[in-house]
Amino acid sequence: MVSELCEHSKMPARWRRRKGERPSEILAAALKMFSMKGYSSTKLDEVAKEAGVSKGTLYLYFENKEALFKSVVIECVLPHIEDAEALAKQYSGSINTLLLQLLEQWQANVLESELSGISKMIIAEASNFPELAKFYMENIVYRARHFVAEIIRLGIERDEFIECDIDYTARFFLTPMIFSAIWQHSLAPFDKNYDIDKYLKNNLKIFLRGIAKTSK
Repeated sequence: MVSELCEHSKMPARWRRRKGERPSEILAAALKMFSMKGYSSTKLDEVAKEAGVSKGTLYLYFENKEALFKSVVIECVLPHIEDAEALAKQYSGSINTLLLQLLEQWQANVLESELSGISKMIIAEASNFPELAKFYMENIVYRARHFVAEIIRLGIERDEFIECDIDYTARFFLTPMIFSAIWQHSLAPFDKNYDIDKYLKNNLKIFLRGIAKTSK
């Protein structure tokens, strides 16, 4: 589920809006536009129109398109990493099961929402907007990678996983997820035999088999 701030399926009619609701509605509209059209092709007047506000109202809350995109990242993308961290913090079962739950949580909350378009957007436009790419790396990619690395480290400490390069193993876990998000917004409509859930679960199965600590 997209975070409450960015959920727009229950937006009230324009004439019933309260002033405090407008930032969340603008963020929801911006997420939709960025995911659908990319950063460079998204115009602020389109975002304002999608949100049902004037362009002037949009500027009351967001200085420019860069500030709007950064707010989308912080308010709409980052909360899902925080949710994953919270799940891991209170989890007491096997690390294998935890990784499966985290994958399923990501599928439901990110891959099956407009949030999945942000990965494709940032990768496609990173060279043209390096400051945005750096911002995304620092606030999303590095944090997610560190979080997964700590889970793998815990698996090694519990003797569930073999000794391995923790950083690159974390990257390996995340790569199929990133690929799926990109594929979802590019060639998936033309790949009739592609089952994203099957692809992700199969990758996880191979991943866990590769790092499992087996008794001799």
